[in-house]
Amino acid sequence: MKLEQIEIPVTNHLLDDYRHGKSSILSFFHYPNEEKSFSKRLEDLQKHPIRREQLVMVIRKFMEPLEISEKAEKHLQELEENAVVVIGGQQSGLLTGPLYSVHKAISVILLAQQQRGKLGIPVVPVFWIAGEDHDIDEINHTFTAANGRLEKHIYGERSKRKTMASTTMLDVETTRKFIHETFMQYGETAYTGDLLAKIDAILLKSSTYTDFFVRLMNWLFKEEGLLFIDAAYSSLREYESPYFEKIIQNAEEIADVVTIREADLTELGYGTPIGATKEAANLFYVKDGERFLLERHGGKFINHMANVQFTTSEMLELAKENPTCLSNNVVTRPLMQDMVFPVLAFVGGPGELAYWSTLKDAFETLGMKVPVFVPRMNMTIVDRQVQSLLEEVQITVPDAITGKTGTRRMSFEDKVYDEKSKQMIVKTKQLLRTQYDVIQEHLRNTNINLEKLVDKNLSIHESQLDFLMRKIENEVLLQNDVQLRKYRTIEDRLLPGGGLQERTFNPFQFMNEYGEELVKDMLSLQFKLNGQHNVIYL
Repeated sequence: MKLEQIEIPVTNHLLDDYRHGKSSILSFFHYPNEEKSFSKRLEDLQKHPIRREQLVMVIRKFMEPLEISEKAEKHLQELEENAVVVIGGQQSGLLTGPLYSVHKAISVILLAQQQRGKLGIPVVPVFWIAGEDHDIDEINHTFTAANGRLEKHIYGERSKRKTMASTTMLDVETTRKFIHETFMQYGETAYTGDLLAKIDAILLKSSTYTDFFVRLMNWLFKEEGLLFIDAAYSSLREYESPYFEKIIQNAEEIADVVTIREADLTELGYGTPIGATKEAANLFYVKDGERFLLERHGGKFINHMANVQFTTSEMLELAKENPTCLSNNVVTRPLMQDMVFPVLAFVGGPGELAYWSTLKDAFETLGMKVPVFVPRMNMTIVDRQVQSLLEEVQITVPDAITGKTGTRRMSFEDKVYDEKSKQMIVKTKQLLRTQYDVIQEHLRNTNINLEKLVDKNLSIHESQLDFLMRKIENEVLLQNDVQLRKYRTIEDRLLPGGGLQERTFNPFQFMNEYGEELVKDMLSLQFKLNGQHNVIYL
């Protein structure tokens, strides 16, 4: 395995400006994404109270069923004393979800290691699982690619209820079938049997989407001491009780300032990531395992679908006595993270950067600052077959990732295209039309009214000629299939569906080829958090 860092165009305007320190976007954050910001943030965290002993008890209790590694235990002890954290998170996708979940965890771990060395104090990596998210259709599938097409493998049936990932049960047999069907597309290797056995053993210990996700992730990152916590974990919700009260007390001001900030962001051409409104409560109410978004109207917190309404005092009572029935949304989740943890830095993707850009004043409303936002690392894994194919067709990895393979494939198709057959068919069509014009003229002169039939007959012949041309084209492509398959395989693996690999495939596609040491070996590479694209050659 080796690493190469390359430059590829950044298509996300906001992310590009943030990475290059444009003042237009940096004004939406308290700290620029530069080295000196970490020491400044650390200084500011000295005034940020954290109930460390209780927090560590919550995390330890959550992680105990996962088998806490020696390094994770060390991190827990450090967090109880004086450690700060680098944090990132993701939804509970099946088979870890897309590769960027793994890339995000690697980014969190490496940034924590880097800052531990530079700041001279313990910096602990934390992965915040968005187990309270209820859009199960976003996490119930994975993809494979073949012959230029993405194949979507879906677990079970579409979800009809808005149940949270952490309360949505997985059926063992259905999940097992989903996993085996996915692995069939990968093909059997020397590692397939052991991987399936390990995944199955983890599945048998899991009951929900979040259980399965966190157990897989802990298997991959246990030796790195990555700490995990689920946003929907009941003990965490109870710990968050006073913070829910704070959010409820400031709900109106939070909604106002986020709406104004988002309007400023939109005016600068960065889009409208949240769709904020001044009526938003920015909290969900959890009823029978389902989440219902609350709004504020007439001094009350309301959701008509759930048939609930609460006064502010009733909401505060819920926060105090029954915080497990409250849940954060995209606005309040970052605020809650910062109240729960001593966050040195948050690691996120382009989507998260967009909505965090709206939150500066909301953080200030609660007496806090937005932590240093560090964009996660982008990675592309190049397997041995693709490396060989790239050499054969003489395409570089940067060109392949930016879509040049498709251009080369189409140029090759144009080169082998049977232009002479096309010209002959075009000429035949012209002769037919000429002859049919003669027939039409003759019929009109003899008062035989069959114009529509003649036109239809001509149309049939032209359709048959078109059909013949398509068959010729397919036959030509078939004769050149070996070469075309090389281009398609490169596209399928490096740019599936026209998008980055990390947004489509899960890590087990590559573990099936490389072995279960894939993530461990990736972590040993000399990554630099410099915004470049990381290419990993297996």
